[in-house]
Amino acid sequence: MAHKIPAELKYTKDHEWTKIVDDQVIIGITDFAQSSLGDIVFTELPGPGIKIIKGEAFGVVESIKSVSDLYSPLDGVIIEKNDELESQPELINQDPYTNWLLKIKPNNLDDLDELLSDKDYQEHCKDS
Repeated sequence: MAHKIPAELKYTKDHEWTKIVDDQVIIGITDFAQSSLGDIVFTELPGPGIKIIKGEAFGVVESIKSVSDLYSPLDGVIIEKNDELESQPELINQDPYTNWLLKIKPNNLDDLDELLSDKDYQEHCKDS
């Protein structure tokens, strides 16, 4: 099955996506990730003001199959978390690209240059 991989986003090898909006970065999980996880039943996300570190776990997504850590694509401070996901984690399964996880103020937007393009991510998914 072909997974949606929007061209305007940047991706991590851990299946998170990022999108720059003004001086903020929105982070979510990819269609490949939500599809692999199955029905998502729980999310645990840190709140505003919390620092996240590139490559380190910042939260958890739990599905009927497994519990998966979420890894930060860059260093920054959380501005907002998607509170809707606490009561309706299944929204991620419906559309992982509109149902984002966090909005952060990045320390350095240049860190996004190290992430995968849509084409590179597509290749990565084939190997996963």
